[in-house]
Amino acid sequence: MRNKISLGAFLVIAFILIGGMFYSLPYYVTKPGMAKELEPIIKVENGYREKGSFMLTTVRMGRANIYSYLEAKVKKYEEIYPVDEILGKKETEEEYNAQQLYFMAASKLNAIDVAYRKAGLPVHYKYKGIYVVSVVPGMPADGRLKAGDRIFKVDGHQFSNSEQFIDYVGKKKSGDQVSLTYLRNKKTNSQKITIQPFKGQPQKVGIGISLADDKEIVVDPKVTVKTDEIGGPSAGLMFSLEIYNQLTKEDITKGYHIAGTGTIDTDGTVGPIGGIEQKINAADKAGAEIFFAPNEKGAKDSNYRAAVKTAKDIGTKMKIVPVDSFDDAVRYLQKLPQK
Repeated sequence: MRNKISLGAFLVIAFILIGGMFYSLPYYVTKPGMAKELEPIIKVENGYREKGSFMLTTVRMGRANIYSYLEAKVKKYEEIYPVDEILGKKETEEEYNAQQLYFMAASKLNAIDVAYRKAGLPVHYKYKGIYVVSVVPGMPADGRLKAGDRIFKVDGHQFSNSEQFIDYVGKKKSGDQVSLTYLRNKKTNSQKITIQPFKGQPQKVGIGISLADDKEIVVDPKVTVKTDEIGGPSAGLMFSLEIYNQLTKEDITKGYHIAGTGTIDTDGTVGPIGGIEQKINAADKAGAEIFFAPNEKGAKDSNYRAAVKTAKDIGTKMKIVPVDSFDDAVRYLQKLPQK
């Protein structure tokens, strides 16, 4: 009898413990991710090789369960965020992930643009259509289109930018239909969707999507950037440095292992990112010797200041370098002694 009770108690405890792994809490947990060398994933056709390396840094994020929540409570460089601080109002995880992949795609385009222009090479763009960033709940596109869909025809028309798409649809009347041709998971689909007014804005009509231009950059020599499912815009600076280094004869790595983070605009401006403390940890564990951090023009709460504080706290020998632009990073590297 006692053995039966013991077995039953064991099974109940095991069920609770296992269940805790799969029960999601209304939080997300972030922790240091990886520092990944860029040369294997970025290839400029007939590009120059480098003796050192450039690395992107990442933050790991996932929905919290009981164990990851408790772990984050006690570990210094793991953070807990309520769901509504990560997802926008009525935003789904699918939409969030699609947005992050779009931000990564845009970051790659900007990085290529900056690197090629800095190398004195021409840059052109080919417009491909509309990228659906999110779908408005309760509007006609809800349940018909998804974040990540790429619309390339409207009523058989192809446009040269998203403004023309917005203008075309905006001239329709409530009750009119538009026929959309779009790409989802590499398959072409078509939908007829009825136009209706936006809630609270009866004078404004549409199908209920937020969108961005879907475009392809055209450069010579060709370049490929394979990032798989890594999302977000924070690798822009490091992408641009790796591409530029493969385009030019001088190896600006000088043999050093160089990590960093920061968004990149087409004018070369480096912008701030989230999770700088966790990225410092990731870079240190990967053996980086130099880390570029967004300086934000010397702001008191800049990424750079947070990075310096974290570097001191973990006792790394990694040099933290403030940058406001792509040119700042290049000038710093050009002045480095050869390793």
